[in-house]
Amino acid sequence: MARNFQAGALRQDMARVLQAAGSSGAEARQVADNLVMANLSGHDSHGIGMIPRYVESIQEGGLQPNAAIKVNFDGGAMLAIDGQHGYGQVVGVQAMELAMERAAQHGSCIMALGEAHHLGRIGHFAEMAVARGLVSIHFVNVLSRPVVAAWGGSDGRFGTNPCCIGIPLKGRDPFVLDFATSRVAQGKMRVAHNEGREVPEGYLIDEHGRPTTRPGVVVVPQSNGLLGALLPFGEHKGYGMAIACELLGGALSGGGTWHRKPDMRREVLNGMVTILIDPQRLGTGESFEQEAAAFMEWLKESPPAQGFDAVRIAGDPEREARIKRERDGILVDDQTWAEIVAAGKKVGLSDLPA
Repeated sequence: MARNFQAGALRQDMARVLQAAGSSGAEARQVADNLVMANLSGHDSHGIGMIPRYVESIQEGGLQPNAAIKVNFDGGAMLAIDGQHGYGQVVGVQAMELAMERAAQHGSCIMALGEAHHLGRIGHFAEMAVARGLVSIHFVNVLSRPVVAAWGGSDGRFGTNPCCIGIPLKGRDPFVLDFATSRVAQGKMRVAHNEGREVPEGYLIDEHGRPTTRPGVVVVPQSNGLLGALLPFGEHKGYGMAIACELLGGALSGGGTWHRKPDMRREVLNGMVTILIDPQRLGTGESFEQEAAAFMEWLKESPPAQGFDAVRIAGDPEREARIKRERDGILVDDQTWAEIVAAGKKVGLSDLPA
């Protein structure tokens, strides 16, 4: 079963939980707004269902409320930044704001962010950049229990390691490609497990390395205490992209890579290398706008295939979901809501509706 919430009510309730967990009012609202926007965008995996894990990570000492970025290296158009285990939705924005300022000054910027707690939906940062007319490219790794198997491997060795590309399109909604390098985001498996659903074949292997459709194998320890793993998308191609994200988002950012035995700590640390480009400063701005527009028109003219009503680009499904969910509300399954209520009680907030 699930219940329906309006976005405004969720923002208020989630901010109350976060503030009770130690955040300032401003930080709590910023993180809550970001989480609810993920739900509105159709990405429940990165939405309010993360609140229980954040609370547990704070109590473990992994997530540090009210932390801010520290600049470790400033080379003008190159930045190395330490997120100091702060909320990724906050320190990620701080790092992006600084990087976008530098891209405005120099025409481009390479920004490396390490030691940020869960950055959330990476598309949020691309949307920040394209709103200023900047192209953005993001490589991200995940330092948490490894939940994705190597291509040809039988257990988890790294995280879902997202890649994101944002491209502004003059007179049109931007292209925002944001994807996990696993077949599906781990958070979607948590949602499916809480809803009691199985998932399609080809997504998962169990704790013995065998194919399974049970999402719980990557959510809760199995009978032998082990967990299963997600598979990379696109076989060896997605696997290769995942490695690139680990080496760039992890090793190059200074945040580090995963190479230790799994544990059940609740913290989720991200490293992110971001490349920002101002097309106008590159000298190809006018031709870029013209060629991008011509290509978009060419795509949109394609007759829809059976089962489709139109050709879409990356970013369209999220924009459509926001309109629908702002109007109709956000469905939250009972298990996820119960976990949020329990998290509220852990920080002394007992008046969330049970």
